Amino acid sequence: MAVFTEVGFGEADALVQRLGLGPLRELRGIEGGIENTNYFATTESGEFVLTLFERLSAEQLPYYLCLMKHLATAGLPVPAPVAGPPAPEKAARKGQAPAPAAEAACDLLHTVAGKPAAVVQKLSGRSELAPGAAHCAELGAMLARMHLAGRDYPRIQPNLRGLPWWNETVPVVLPYIEESQAALLSAELAYQNHVAESSAYAALPRGPVHADMFRDNVMFATGEDAASPRLTGVFDFYFAGTDTWLFDLAVCLNDWAIDLPTGRHDAGRADALLSAYETVRPLNAAERALLPAMLRAAALRFWISRLWDFHLPREASMLKPHDPTHFERVLRDRATHPHAMAQALEPMAA
Repeated sequence: MAVFTEVGFGEADALVQRLGLGPLRELRGIEGGIENTNYFATTESGEFVLTLFERLSAEQLPYYLCLMKHLATAGLPVPAPVAGPPAPEKAARKGQAPAPAAEAACDLLHTVAGKPAAVVQKLSGRSELAPGAAHCAELGAMLARMHLAGRDYPRIQPNLRGLPWWNETVPVVLPYIEESQAALLSAELAYQNHVAESSAYAALPRGPVHADMFRDNVMFATGEDAASPRLTGVFDFYFAGTDTWLFDLAVCLNDWAIDLPTGRHDAGRADALLSAYETVRPLNAAERALLPAMLRAAALRFWISRLWDFHLPREASMLKPHDPTHFERVLRDRATHPHAMAQALEPMAA
């Protein structure tokens, strides 16, 4: 999250009042992140997040907004976008058949400062940046429930930061990095293209994925027993897409179950996350076989994007690009110790 587009108080106030949220009391830019403009908006009816989309188009956004609404309706701790008031012709349909999906998506998408925008309710709780095994277990179970809840989501949109984007972006960032880094980046990209062409990869279960479920995108209740944390929310779905569930799981393992300074695998947290996930949705044989490769894929994806953001930044207030060398370390560890996760899976397969 960052502020690329400045939003005036009056324009934000007009939007929240049109959405029936009451007068705006406070508008505050949110630090962190690198994709969209985000503000906390406090109104007389509560606290909300106003997001202006800087890269995603109005044609792409219904996938994300409707997915959030779909998951929230299914009981997942996801902030549902606030819909605008129905137009007169839509209001006349009251009591008739539901509005088409495309029309419903338009109700969730607004315009602020000339940019497509959305308003969602601010989640309760706080992010846990030093998670323990219990936090990882909460995350694993919730992730599996989210995957199952997305099975009947009708919209399909490829993961926009998937393999085609990696192939496009690697040549752009190669001139900015050292020779040894370039060799690793190119070799890993070739390996992932090979994996993606395999029949085993084609058979992996897939559906809507979050694809960015890092520690700072998940909330836990505050003031409760640290040994029994309660997950209260997941947000920032704007990297979501249709992809393999295994890749989504790998993204989580690469952030929640590693030692941050070194990027090394943390067996205790990984076991807790995987066990809880499999309690809800057991992995099949193909997923077990390809998990080490997907851990490398997830590390590669975020190394590429951080290199891109670091060396080719956009101007923005509060913009703080992430250190790309972190995911270089994670990738090197995953490639050097491919059997670490396989060993974690063995007790579950017994």
